[in-house]
Amino acid sequence: MNATAQPLTGRPARILTVASAGPLLVLLAFSTPLTTLVSTADALSADMGDQAWILSAMSVGAAAGLLSSGALGDDYGRRRIFCLGALLLALASALGGVATTAWVLIVGRILQGLGGAAIIACSLGLLSHCFPAGPARGRATSIWAAALGSGVALGPLLAAALNQWGGWQLSYWLTAMCALLLAMAGRWGLPEFRAAQPRKVDMAGTVLLGLGLTLLLAGLIEGRSGWHQPLVLVLIASGLALLLGFVIAERVQSSPMLDLSLFRRADFLGTTLAAFAAGAGVLSLVSYVPTLLMQFDHISALEASTVILAWSATSAVTAFAARWLTPWLTPHAQQWVGLFGVALAQLGLYGIGPDSSVQHAVLALLLAGMANGVLNAALGYQAVASVPPERAAMGSGANNTARYLGSAIGLAIVAVLISHPDNTPDPTVTITHGWNQAVLITVLFSLLGAIAVIATHRQPDIRQADRALSSPRR
Repeated sequence: MNATAQPLTGRPARILTVASAGPLLVLLAFSTPLTTLVSTADALSADMGDQAWILSAMSVGAAAGLLSSGALGDDYGRRRIFCLGALLLALASALGGVATTAWVLIVGRILQGLGGAAIIACSLGLLSHCFPAGPARGRATSIWAAALGSGVALGPLLAAALNQWGGWQLSYWLTAMCALLLAMAGRWGLPEFRAAQPRKVDMAGTVLLGLGLTLLLAGLIEGRSGWHQPLVLVLIASGLALLLGFVIAERVQSSPMLDLSLFRRADFLGTTLAAFAAGAGVLSLVSYVPTLLMQFDHISALEASTVILAWSATSAVTAFAARWLTPWLTPHAQQWVGLFGVALAQLGLYGIGPDSSVQHAVLALLLAGMANGVLNAALGYQAVASVPPERAAMGSGANNTARYLGSAIGLAIVAVLISHPDNTPDPTVTITHGWNQAVLITVLFSLLGAIAVIATHRQPDIRQADRALSSPRR
């Protein structure tokens, strides 16, 4: 392997704890607005478009930064980039804490996404280096995936509690302090790993991908004002043009941040499509459930945060337990089973409205959490198993880029569908109709993802990998 690494002087448990604390904190920050969006919007006089941006902004930053963070981690040190990401997350969260306008908060959320991207890509890359392939790595990636679910579980709950105690800003200050502690823990608790011959920084790819994704997603979010508006068309066309430029740049560069030849590997292609479907499907739909329940059922933010635990806490538990499924379901099979499961659960959210009960949502969220936990564990394992060891952070970055890109697109679609003019006589009718459309569209994303994963199973390299993994227990 063309790489250099420090000896593993740290205890594996300490390495796993610090590496898993990273995604927990990132998802805690990501899920903060799920239960505080209403109070935040009131305090900042944010309209529907601003609210869509507040929810989507961190996904935009993460999608733009994951690939470059993974490549930088592989070449210049995964621990170094992990710690720098934690510091950026701290600064961005502090910016959110002092925000007095919606757009200052949105900028802070985008920067949170960039910092979180470095943490997620490099934490999973470090685990692939520290834990050998087989049961040890399977256990480590299951715990890492469980941390993702734990972050989503804790984020809305803490944000709602702090909002009642002292205002919506407190959750951002808590994230900032925890991120500083994470940076220090990473510096002293993680080993360093980097390629023996670092490549040049792919500035062209970084700029083209970041701007392209931002403009495309901005166009989708602004589509609520009308898809034929000149601004919307310009944003979408410009974003697509820059993304095409990114693909061309990666093909001609000697040191691209994304090796496009990886997409010739069926396992890499399948897990990337599964990650995109997970983001555009269940993650984007469930993210709006708390706000919807607060509007329809007039429950408090704290009550809404306990409802969402049916999804997030269940997801964390099943992600941890997923390794015991390996003798019967390989990680590849767990991906399509998980996607079919979340699609069924998403259908259970159809019909939520003023006359539905909270129990209606809870049952669907429980099923979604069970399937999503299995899916998260499989995605974490396959993200690093589908690439060469020295490019593990690139594999993690590509996988999570697909997830957050899907999430940002899905959130934008849901926001457009449930939006309504301020002078609408009865907005609940418009919201209910738009929500049902959003359910069907996000279900389609999940189903198409499952079909794509099954299609890649026909490739020989997947079948051979599945046979190799079916005997050891993860």
